[in-house]
Amino acid sequence: MVEGTLAETPSSQPAPIEAYREAIRAGRPGAYWYVALAGLRPQDPIRIFKRIEKGLAFQALVRFQRNSGLSMAELAAAVAIKPRTLARRKKQGRLDPEESDRLLRLCRVFGRTLELFEGDAEGARQWLANPQGGLGGQRPMVLARADLGAREVEALVDRLEHGVLT
Repeated sequence: MVEGTLAETPSSQPAPIEAYREAIRAGRPGAYWYVALAGLRPQDPIRIFKRIEKGLAFQALVRFQRNSGLSMAELAAAVAIKPRTLARRKKQGRLDPEESDRLLRLCRVFGRTLELFEGDAEGARQWLANPQGGLGGQRPMVLARADLGAREVEALVDRLEHGVLT
């Protein structure tokens, strides 16, 4: 695990995806590194949980959008936030706890896929957006909307990393 505090990084700092890519090149980046994709500093899971419970700042969604390269419409759909609600959250400056949890779930899935593609964000986006035979022809991005689906996507990523193509 990476030392430091679990704080949202200012937007003036370099994009966390670069640090994530570097960690991928150096070996597996660690259990909670995926939160960096939303502008959070990885640390222990209890602190992450407490942040989710309070609701993440809207900026976390913006940071993940920037780091993933997904459009805001794709991201909002994946996190199950309707357009009017998205506008309200932007104005309020904060996501609710459920939206925060779904955002970090998507960060986790994207992070694992990014590892599979050795830091290639475009490759990860394409793979997540297209039907996969190992998922019954479903698109990983759609399955990742629910915890069970996200776990299936991650299980497929694990199998692919070990050369099991089904």
